[in-house]
Amino acid sequence: MRHSRWLAPWKNSLERPVIYHCVTRVVERRLAFGPDEKEQFRTYMRMYENFSGCRVLSYCLMCNHIHLLLEVPPMKVGGLSDDELLKRLRAIYSEVFVAEVAKELAEARLQVKDGLAEESVVVARIHERFTYRMHDLSEFMRTLLLRFSRWFNKRHERTGALWESRFKSVLVEEGVASKTMAAYIDLNPVRAGMVPDPANYRWSSYGEAMGGGARGNGKKARAGLVRALMSHKGYEADARLWTGRVANDYRSILLEDGKEVVKESVNAAGNLESQVMKRGIKSAVADEEHQRLQRGQDVALTKVLRCRIRYFTDGAVIGSRGFVNEAFEGARDRFGKRRKDGARKMRGTNHVFTGVLWSIRDLSNNSKD
Repeated sequence: MRHSRWLAPWKNSLERPVIYHCVTRVVERRLAFGPDEKEQFRTYMRMYENFSGCRVLSYCLMCNHIHLLLEVPPMKVGGLSDDELLKRLRAIYSEVFVAEVAKELAEARLQVKDGLAEESVVVARIHERFTYRMHDLSEFMRTLLLRFSRWFNKRHERTGALWESRFKSVLVEEGVASKTMAAYIDLNPVRAGMVPDPANYRWSSYGEAMGGGARGNGKKARAGLVRALMSHKGYEADARLWTGRVANDYRSILLEDGKEVVKESVNAAGNLESQVMKRGIKSAVADEEHQRLQRGQDVALTKVLRCRIRYFTDGAVIGSRGFVNEAFEGARDRFGKRRKDGARKMRGTNHVFTGVLWSIRDLSNNSKD
């Protein structure tokens, strides 16, 4: 007999959000997800995040299962405005569909204005067709997993269930618990021996935050981790707060929790043997980086330098704003007359580099000048 899902007693609160750790596995634990499948799942995940109002704080997409640390905020007091509703609909519906809903809303508003209907009836009815799926754990997971299943089955010419059973969910308290759970999720590929460092795994919140993701923009991932780590102190999901202390503190947690555990013993021949009891980040590497963190070096810079290198090969000139502008003036003839200065913010990880490093090339638009 299936038990009811454990939901927070305050799930209908107008003020207090809820955080859940959700896990779901592929049927028979098959290794079904490669790079394309993981990218597609992340695309759908972000789409339904924008539609539902739920926030993905941390995630990891493995080959046969997924982890999500999901925050379900309360619905805005008074509900959504028409414009807010239409904006959310655009996350998962076509412009043609959204235009039809907009027309329907406009007609309903006109009826209210003319005294032919009550707003609480005609307008609310239109909103309710969609809002019942918002700010709700089960609806978020159901629609996300169903949408991905349909794509997966079509792509692989298969039928039937993709997921092993109903997804599992754990209610997580904000603060130490949500911080620890986020780290647990991001360390999955390290524990599985897939990568030596969680920053190297692109289909996770930390990998996306440090490397920028498929499109070179890890803003969503950084914002989610800020919320996971600092929500108990009133921090909102703001990617601008990631650089510095938050990034360093999280890196320290990952280094400590993700450190490799090795047991040494003497065999029958009297030789020293080492056995890896828990795969993870090499102890020497973790200890060295801990020392750098204690010296105050900014991991948000040191790690990004390793994770994201296009600017360091194609940027032509990298340095302080004054340095880049000086190089620009010394090679003014290389650029068009409309170009006024040389320094360009480094896209994708611009929040990390703001005020520290600039590039002479704006790689976001593939400009040659």
